[in-house]
Amino acid sequence: NYPVLLAARVLLGIAAGGFWAIGISLPARLVPPAKLGRGLTVVNIGVSLATVAAIPLGTWLGELWGWRTVFVLAAAAGVVAVIMQSIVLPSVRSTATIGFGPLLATLRSRVIVFGLLAMGLVIAGHFAGFTYIRPAATAIGGLDAGQLAVLLVVYGVAAFLGNLAAGPLADKRLRLAVLLFPAAIGVAMLVFALVGTTAVGVILAVALWGIGFGAVPTATITWMARAEPTRLESVGGLQAAAFQVAIALGAIAGGLLVDGAGVQAAFIAGGISAVLGAIILVSIKS
Repeated sequence: NYPVLLAARVLLGIAAGGFWAIGISLPARLVPPAKLGRGLTVVNIGVSLATVAAIPLGTWLGELWGWRTVFVLAAAAGVVAVIMQSIVLPSVRSTATIGFGPLLATLRSRVIVFGLLAMGLVIAGHFAGFTYIRPAATAIGGLDAGQLAVLLVVYGVAAFLGNLAAGPLADKRLRLAVLLFPAAIGVAMLVFALVGTTAVGVILAVALWGIGFGAVPTATITWMARAEPTRLESVGGLQAAAFQVAIALGAIAGGLLVDGAGVQAAFIAGGISAVLGAIILVSIKS
């Protein structure tokens, strides 16, 4: 029933938020500082592969065995992951003080606040368009259901490649990485909206889009960790929270634009937001 569904979603959200909140601190303690970007790339490879494989795999298994069986299998996979982590990962000591004090202290950093706002613009811009990619692909590019499936596969593969490129570039040229990849999202959205009137044009735009978004988490997390290296847990929590808020606000804003002005307007606004976020992020002086 609906209350049980909502409760499950809340628990899932808490778990996912907590997982990403330690996405900075743990890799930063397992690899040398100069290799943080590459360490985060390794962590994010799982997300990239899941983008490509997990949804079609879950859909196929659901058709064979039913959705409840798929949920049980997913829960079992989570248990296996916990066991593997307990065996493989070393114990690490947190340097942060427990409580809200470190969070408030981190929020007093002008660099972190502006960084979170810039990242929020990028993520909100992305989800203002990507949430509605199906009607956009149909209305702008004229794609049918089969072509849409190919489009999503292209996006997933491109996101995986973007993630692979993000870590090495972030380690060597961090400012270039935080400008290039968020800007790629915005440019791809604008290309999609303005000139994506053919299947080939849409697929090329989405490939660029996937590369940009696949790289953004690694690039921005590396940037945050370098900006505030002594409060990694707090930075991770704030970034995870800002990311989730930006997803919600971007999807809401995109929906309002789709209803009021059409899906093309949502893509244009989202693209401008992403490019603006990239410019702000690279302009912040630490």
